[in-house]
Amino acid sequence: MPETTRILLASRPEGRPAPNNFRTETAALPEPGEGEALLKIRYLSLDPYMRGRMSAAKSYAAPVEVGAVMEGGTVAEVVESRDPSLKPGDMVLSYSGWQSHAIAEAKHVRKLNLERAPVTTALGVLGMPGFTAWAGLLTLGKPKQGETVVVAAATGPVGSAVGQIARIKGARAVGIAGGEKKCRALTEEFGFDAAIDHRSDNFAEELAAACPDGIDVYFENVGGAVFEAVLPLLNSFARIPVCGLVAQYNATGPSEGPDRLPGLMRAVLTKSLTIRGFIQTEFAEKMPEFLKEMGPWIAEGRVRYREDIVEGLERAPEAFIGLLEGKNFGKLIVKVS
Repeated sequence: MPETTRILLASRPEGRPAPNNFRTETAALPEPGEGEALLKIRYLSLDPYMRGRMSAAKSYAAPVEVGAVMEGGTVAEVVESRDPSLKPGDMVLSYSGWQSHAIAEAKHVRKLNLERAPVTTALGVLGMPGFTAWAGLLTLGKPKQGETVVVAAATGPVGSAVGQIARIKGARAVGIAGGEKKCRALTEEFGFDAAIDHRSDNFAEELAAACPDGIDVYFENVGGAVFEAVLPLLNSFARIPVCGLVAQYNATGPSEGPDRLPGLMRAVLTKSLTIRGFIQTEFAEKMPEFLKEMGPWIAEGRVRYREDIVEGLERAPEAFIGLLEGKNFGKLIVKVS
């Protein structure tokens, strides 16, 4: 029988995840049944949403049970197949989680075109993060020619795509990131019009100077102090797609300081703001349109991407903890095998 090495959720974290919240084991897998395939995981995607899956708090998706395999998107090679649509050697996109091998139903995987782009892009710019950026910005943000689009966590796989797509659509892109190196990459590598370091002592003033005409679209990935600096700069009828709130993922209670909700609601009313949270699966029917647009943009160099690849499944917990602290640069991927 095939075996898999897998990383389980050992306990639910209180605040910041720690190594002891994970446990590694080796387990036997059943032989694939009819309509199934045995997969060898090549690459594992690590994403901020996984922090929510570690918590039992009510959310848009069920949490990972303690003792279960950590969830995650994967690129895998078919080793054995009992479905005519797949054959050994095929590379597929699956949702097999943090493990070395898995059994998957053929109907739940997508065969990858190896000629279009490197297979790792199926976990990044041509996968869930890229689609999240494209769908959230164009469906909810709706940037217009000459408008200003601001995006937080701008060097991440979602944020970097948001800014570049905004530029393609004729808008001005301002990125917020942590550190001089990341800010320099936003303008020199990804083509943003301006980049602001949220670690700066003068962050709010520098953001205001970079947005002299205000902000028309704010793509929210962070929350916290970044949103506090953005809020006064929002123009009337500004749109705010809320994709993530990474600054709050490790919170164990209410935020310290004054209650800012009344000020937010006043701005929503007086500026006619549109704030819309979303999960990319809401727009699943648009995936073919996304691939049709994004593929050529990448081929033409109009959308660039970075990948931060770590070697070895055993390093996934450490890499994931670092992700939540902003230590990665680009799409974080574990090379499993």
